Amino acid sequence: MLTLDAAILFAVFAGMATAEHTRRWRQSTYEDFLRGTTHGIAVRSDGRLELAPKFTQLADADASYLWAVKLDAQGTPYATGGSPAKVFKLGVNGKAATVFESSELSAQAIAFDGKGGLYVGTSPDGKVYKVSTSGEKSVFFDPKTKYIWDIAFGPDGTLYVATGDKGQIYAVAPDGKNELFYASDEAHIRVIAFDGKGSVIIGTEPSGRVLRLTKTKSGGTAEGFVLYETPKREVTALAVGQDGSIFAAAIGERQHNAAVNPGLTSGTTTTILTATGNVTVVSPPQNTGQPQTPFIAFPPQISSGIYKIAADGAPEELWTSRDDVVYSLGIGGDGRLLAGLGNSGALLAIDGKGVFAQLAKAGSAQITGIARSSSGKIFLCTANPGKLIALGPEYEPEGTYESRSFDTQLFSHWGRLEWWSPAGPDAKSASKPQGPRLEFYVRSGNTEDPGKEWSKWFGPYTTSGSQTEAPTARFAQWKAVIHDGRPGDGIEWVSLAYEPKNVAPVIDGIALQDPGVRAQAQQSLAMGAASTVALKYPPAPTTAGNVILNQPQTNVTTKFEAPPQATVQKGYQTVVWTVHDDNEDELKYAVSFRGEGEKEWKLLKDNLEQKFYSFDTTTLPDGAYYLKIAASDAASNPPEKALKTERESERFEVDNTPPVIGKIESSLAGGKATLNFEATDAESNIERAQYSVDGGEWLLLAPKAGISDGKQESYELAVSGLKAGEHVVAVRVYDRFENVGSGKAVVNNKP
Repeated sequence: MLTLDAAILFAVFAGMATAEHTRRWRQSTYEDFLRGTTHGIAVRSDGRLELAPKFTQLADADASYLWAVKLDAQGTPYATGGSPAKVFKLGVNGKAATVFESSELSAQAIAFDGKGGLYVGTSPDGKVYKVSTSGEKSVFFDPKTKYIWDIAFGPDGTLYVATGDKGQIYAVAPDGKNELFYASDEAHIRVIAFDGKGSVIIGTEPSGRVLRLTKTKSGGTAEGFVLYETPKREVTALAVGQDGSIFAAAIGERQHNAAVNPGLTSGTTTTILTATGNVTVVSPPQNTGQPQTPFIAFPPQISSGIYKIAADGAPEELWTSRDDVVYSLGIGGDGRLLAGLGNSGALLAIDGKGVFAQLAKAGSAQITGIARSSSGKIFLCTANPGKLIALGPEYEPEGTYESRSFDTQLFSHWGRLEWWSPAGPDAKSASKPQGPRLEFYVRSGNTEDPGKEWSKWFGPYTTSGSQTEAPTARFAQWKAVIHDGRPGDGIEWVSLAYEPKNVAPVIDGIALQDPGVRAQAQQSLAMGAASTVALKYPPAPTTAGNVILNQPQTNVTTKFEAPPQATVQKGYQTVVWTVHDDNEDELKYAVSFRGEGEKEWKLLKDNLEQKFYSFDTTTLPDGAYYLKIAASDAASNPPEKALKTERESERFEVDNTPPVIGKIESSLAGGKATLNFEATDAESNIERAQYSVDGGEWLLLAPKAGISDGKQESYELAVSGLKAGEHVVAVRVYDRFENVGSGKAVVNNKP
């Protein structure tokens, strides 16, 4: 009977052995969750899934891109776009009606004055138009410049117009009277905002600066003060928080000018193809005598960042990416910063602690404009294609998240599904008497892409740790449904247990070494040992189906194995093998042998952990033999699941008996001795012969046949110039196993 301690130890080690194959697919990071598909679910950068604000597409605009969205006094969204230049108004029927159109390429900016009047800025070579309530348009201001990037009304009713290529701000009074308000050293003033004190805030290109403009005492012009020079090239958006903080989005590297594809020239426009396949049309620069670069509307995906300038002036980086471009910023009803991205079309929400969440994807390549109504509803405009979208303020009543498909690489059994929700199933609050209701589903299949050939969804599972019912397969996927959740609730991690079907290890190849080579683990070799020998390894298939010879192979397992070191040691035979196990099991090996003509295998060595073995062949009779390598995964599996595989080596020979030299016949004439003899080996071919006269150096001796390749060879040796007296001629013969046989003849040259 087992004692209590013994029983506990047995249970522990049995559990360890049984659990060797139990693995868990766990998802808990932002990068993990982004690889799934969301419907009404926000993915947070701290690794959490939660319900997102309600995301509703309002209208498809009759334009390939929209640039900006603004709300009138009644909260109705207007969006600018092109090409050609248009302004759309969202009607009560949910359709976008065109309220402005001109021959210019694009309506770049839009603004409303205090009386609800609509103003539109067009580019390139554009103007600022005033649109009456009846739809009639008239030129309000013509800056005679290349680009009008942004327009905005100040608290006093002055319209500020941001331009390029000269980087100027114009101030236009309600009566149309205008003056140059600020001239910068930058090529473009891209965006305008106002801080809590009514000062004008601008963002520039190509130095990526954020400036505050302050009116001078002498007149209407302004002085500029750089609040922050971002590490990027172009400031694309500005937003001002409730506490006076200024947020700036910037893209591109300042040391590199944006590369322009010459494109297709037609008339007065150039078509520029971006790396993402978007098409943007811009007018070519005027012939000023200086080479100019058109401004690219949608640059390829380049680095971007979002920066916060606190009310006291201290800057900090909130977010950065090398994969997304920030086109727009806004402030949500909850105070979080909103960022519209391209070319993924995602909307981010960033809180004051630097945690951000991907709220949704717009279905367009770029989110170019953000506006918020007094009720907290967010309106978005997009490009490629142009759309109007509403967000919140209410949250989705239900959200669904589908994970990516997971490849176990092996046919696997699926176990329990576990997850963690910060609110928990029993969480309650004053506003919600019951916590969020979570439902999980699991399905499996044997194709990488989930489809109708997969199993159905099994579930719902409402308790963490539920046993799943998905059938055994190579791939799996889980789905979560969040019902009636609150902001901040959600899912922090999900884990699915699985056990791959145990498969037998595979012996990829066996390489027998040359006779007389002994391999040992490196730590076994003492300093000053015999010179090492390069081991031969079995051939390894490449991805192209070719083979690379003599390349050590690496197991799938992450366990490091130092390669053995080999030395010359007569009488030893070494075998090296390569093996892999798809389960990454711990493997042990056994080496057996049998002589040629024998039926039964005899064990040489078992319980080997290394993939080589050297043995002393002098314990075996001369002859031909075969080795068998057996690999077992019993160390990592219960006995009933353990598997073993075997593979036989090629034929090899053992020969430890030296060649025999027959009687040496000699004759002497005139100081010249002639010797004849035969050498014979019972097992292997004669490799070479040598002779020495009177203890001198050994000289190579060729057989009469010219080639030493037989088990019996005849030799004739002539030695000239012998002095008077007795002389000893020694001969020795080697077989290919370095066994040596010797003999001698005594020759007496009488005077």
